[in-house]
Amino acid sequence: MSLRETKRVRTRQAIQEQAMRLFLEQGFDSTTVAEVAAAADVSAMTVFRHFPTKESLVLEDDYDPVIADRVRRRPADEPVLHRIAASILEGLAELPPDPRVLLARTRLILHTPALRARLWENNHATEQAIATALPDRDPFEVRVAAGACLAAATTAMVRWADDDGRTDLRSVMAEALKVVTG
Repeated sequence: MSLRETKRVRTRQAIQEQAMRLFLEQGFDSTTVAEVAAAADVSAMTVFRHFPTKESLVLEDDYDPVIADRVRRRPADEPVLHRIAASILEGLAELPPDPRVLLARTRLILHTPALRARLWENNHATEQAIATALPDRDPFEVRVAAGACLAAATTAMVRWADDDGRTDLRSVMAEALKVVTG
């Protein structure tokens, strides 16, 4: 990465880290973008340059390109549903290394109506990323398979969060995806 790209990535991470810290301390609705900007030592305009909405400070991650790349690299003759499910499960290795961060983020999404409402949009974007990774397949089939797998993955995340992160996320995710894939 170039120096400019490295700085952009660091700024984005700092903004998101400070936003999560403030949201957890003060609540999502009580925290302003101006407070996030001040905590990250950037302007509000810089926050919006990296994150178009307040909700995207929580919901945006770098997981979609990871899943899409994994879907692309799976065997072409593998059934679409299995290809997507395996990619989601493999992609767990790319999630934040500290499960407490993921647990806090998941709880924040589940307990904040504005974030819960945007979760569908987030899953839709993931479906689109998966469909783009499989241009040679029937788009309807890909979207149905991706939707089913993402519903299973979301249900697994909810179960994991409800269990306070005590269960192994990979095991819960594998169990949920197995329900879908048979």
